[in-house]
Amino acid sequence: MARRRNYGFDRRQREATQRSRQEAKRARKAERATQGAQGPEMGTADDAGAPVGQWEWFSASRGRVVATEPKQRPIAGGVDDWVLLTDAGEEPQA
Repeated sequence: MARRRNYGFDRRQREATQRSRQEAKRARKAERATQGAQGPEMGTADDAGAPVGQWEWFSASRGRVVATEPKQRPIAGGVDDWVLLTDAGEEPQA
């Protein structure tokens, strides 16, 4: 059975902790508003995907991703379940 909480010192301590966390949150929010930044404190996102000039393929049976030259499928040894992840429309016309 769960232990009952004391309603004296413990309750006041929890309230003080919650209040201090809320004040810190408000301070961070106000600081972001003055700086003009929005959202959580995160850096810039890295560019995900295949390198320029290559196609990216995924194989569920192998559990991996492979990059190849455009318009070339990966060499299939066994099950040929490669799925193209790169949008073919992105490639520049030569």
